[in-house]
Amino acid sequence: MRGKRYLLTVCTANICRSPMAAGLLSHALAGQAEPLRSLEVVSAGVAARGGEPVSEHSVTALKRVGINIEDHISQPLTQELIDGALAIFCMTETHRAMIQVQFDPMPEHVYLWREFLPDDEEKEIGDPFGGPLKLYEACRDEMVEAIPSLLAFVRKLTASKK
Repeated sequence: MRGKRYLLTVCTANICRSPMAAGLLSHALAGQAEPLRSLEVVSAGVAARGGEPVSEHSVTALKRVGINIEDHISQPLTQELIDGALAIFCMTETHRAMIQVQFDPMPEHVYLWREFLPDDEEKEIGDPFGGPLKLYEACRDEMVEAIPSLLAFVRKLTASKK
């Protein structure tokens, strides 16, 4: 894991969920002590076309909590991105399965964004694409709810890599 200095968020097209997740996680990491503060967050999509703008509702949902992601441009998930990631956080089990079958060697640290919440909590984050702004805001709030547990996991992961 030496030299792996970024966390990777993954969704389908890299225009809704993973850009929001990257923006939220970057914001949360900025308030942490080192080495978490220095971690970069990158996002990609398992079926993304490169060069697409982030969805307008994703931008609005994050602007409402003081985070700007309007400059995000989509990118497809690549072996290079997988290889450089300290950990990969997906939105659904389908994303995780696609990564596990498409990439060789199979990445070791692939998790669901909400995986570290208590067992009775929903682990997947549904796709808001094409829905109303309220759906994007609900998606954002599901992500925000998981950030403390994600940060605790990343803290442990970075401590074990020293």
